[in-house]
Amino acid sequence: MKFGIKTAPMNTTWQAMLDVWKEADRIPFYDTAWSFDHFEPIFSARSGPCLEAWTHLAAMAAVTSRIRVGVQVTGMPYRHPSVLANMAATVDIVSGGRLTIGLGAGWNEDESNALGIPLAPWKERFEQFSEGVALIVALMSSADGAQTTLAGKHFSLTDAWFEPKSVQRPHPPIAIGGSGERKTLKVVAQYAQHWNSVGISDTDEWQRKRDVLHAHCADIGRDPSEIECSVNLVYSPLSGVDGVVKEAERWSAVGVDVGIVNLIPPHTPEPLAAIAEALGGL
Repeated sequence: MKFGIKTAPMNTTWQAMLDVWKEADRIPFYDTAWSFDHFEPIFSARSGPCLEAWTHLAAMAAVTSRIRVGVQVTGMPYRHPSVLANMAATVDIVSGGRLTIGLGAGWNEDESNALGIPLAPWKERFEQFSEGVALIVALMSSADGAQTTLAGKHFSLTDAWFEPKSVQRPHPPIAIGGSGERKTLKVVAQYAQHWNSVGISDTDEWQRKRDVLHAHCADIGRDPSEIECSVNLVYSPLSGVDGVVKEAERWSAVGVDVGIVNLIPPHTPEPLAAIAEALGGL
């Protein structure tokens, strides 16, 4: 089992997160570091501070040297997918090829309504999501010197140039968050190299969802071992390191590949070494 960290950029400061990411980059145990994609805090007072995900991800990519970086996950409705593809290529270049592109259909209606960002009904939203992922893959996978044309119901490209290319080819790994069986997991099977099963706490339910994903892979002739599976763990001063270890052991027993340790604000690098030592045997 591999491990990463996540610092949601809400109710925190740039300096606090910077200290955490630099320390995680220094400790070889951690493979990935993740942000989230919201414009105001979630599950707390909405009036608190919240930094924009991709702006600070680019900055983190520039000040780290080893750890893979990503947003878990980018809300497709927030940015046109062709713009997001260019952003992703830029961050991959800045990081020297350490980006994982996290993508999701989006869900936060309160935030979207407040900011005037259209959030379509579920059916249309997942159509947009599927098309958006396909567009990003098509643009980033285009041959050197080639243009891309793509006609979709929601998104289209007409003789589009895409330069410079990302360091990772044909594109950085794609991580998709969500657990919807009929739509989200189909998109995971078709396009993703990483599935984050957000919102599932029961291991039996997780195994059932994984079996659904494997069935979708079988339908299109894809090897499911090409997709690593992650869950989110939580570290807080109340539960401490022991709480993270218990959760990691529970998920490791059912075959989860990656545990992403969410660090609750106030952010501090202090627990990272102890967490790494305690999880090192899994």
